[in-house]
Amino acid sequence: MYNKLKQSHFIIAGPCVIENELITLTIAERISKIRENFNDILFIFKASFDKANRSSVYSFRGLGMEKGLNVLKKVKQTFNLPLITDIHLPQQADMVKEVVDIIQIPALLSRQTDLIVAAAKTGKIINIKKGQFTAPWDMKNAVEKVKAQKNEQIIVTERGTCFGYNNLVVDFRGMLIMKEEIRCPIVFDVTHSMQLPGGKVSGGTPKYASSMAKAAAAMGIDGLFFEVHAKPEEALSDASSMLDLKTFEQNLPNIIRHWQIE
Repeated sequence: MYNKLKQSHFIIAGPCVIENELITLTIAERISKIRENFNDILFIFKASFDKANRSSVYSFRGLGMEKGLNVLKKVKQTFNLPLITDIHLPQQADMVKEVVDIIQIPALLSRQTDLIVAAAKTGKIINIKKGQFTAPWDMKNAVEKVKAQKNEQIIVTERGTCFGYNNLVVDFRGMLIMKEEIRCPIVFDVTHSMQLPGGKVSGGTPKYASSMAKAAAAMGIDGLFFEVHAKPEEALSDASSMLDLKTFEQNLPNIIRHWQIE
């Protein structure tokens, strides 16, 4: 699968968190149908079994690892979609590797050596999200932690850089710098880059998502990451920055066209 990621463009899409089985399978079914219209694009389903980095202790975190992984198994069995999910603790890596194709390191944990090493030792593809506090060239250090475990299957994802308080800004030069220096597939996390973090609930500006995605595609960025939901306004996590599935489906053809004219 990693060779396919290196040789073609790909889309990562799904809800922020596994809220329940029905919602997750409904979203996965829609993504699976959308996939049928784009034979040359690899679609990967994303959902988190636990959001351990929520701003508030009262925020919904997910179903937990056991129940969440069972839901992800059903997604793969039913729709044959490759899977990506994130881990927050080193001991989670071995259980997660039995279900998913890609293990994701959250941006806020991108300097946690034990976490990255445990994920890398699974032999799975590792997606490291660039910390909001990290310069593009410094992501080489995180990548080296994976390579030191004899795992060369690495993706790096841009999700914006902190600019003052409660704002994220995407420096598009950073993705090109990482592409040139790290030489692995680079992903633009479109919807997380629309967040306005802070307070008990983060805000967001998803109306800019399509334009930002087209810009990244036109630059030749390898993958695009979208958090999507049937009813974002009712979502239990990232409600203010996720795209509704209808908007995602409508905008995708035009976004993908920019990959073809890069």
